[in-house]
Amino acid sequence: MFTSNPFAGLAVFLPPFVMQAYIVLMVLMDEYVGGYSTFYVTNERLLNRGLELLGILKEDIEHLGAEDLHQLQRAWELHHRVWTAESVARHTLFRQETRWPGYYYRADHPKLDDAAWHVFTASAYDAKTGDWRMTKLPVHHIME
Repeated sequence: MFTSNPFAGLAVFLPPFVMQAYIVLMVLMDEYVGGYSTFYVTNERLLNRGLELLGILKEDIEHLGAEDLHQLQRAWELHHRVWTAESVARHTLFRQETRWPGYYYRADHPKLDDAAWHVFTASAYDAKTGDWRMTKLPVHHIME
């Protein structure tokens, strides 16, 4: 059966805080990082605010607990989803261009710029400092 709530069946399996955190993450990525409710449009100000809110969520989920292995699995899944969301937001912020059609539209950088941005974006997180390092890597065309 179709439902508009993607977490409809999970509510009986997740403690309330974990359920809330999933919903907060979903809404945060949608509204600040360019999801469907914003028609995949974002900008630097929204991305930076989204990263700020992700930081708050990361602080909160550090205090998650679990009563059993199933809840522990869901807590770790949430933890990794938040890290993935931060990576997506940072990559989108780093790429100062629009990647449309297909992915997102940066309102502050509305044009495709293949000359400067036909590259892969790579990132590395330094756990000691908490810093992200973003770089461009060349695209190598195997087939013409």
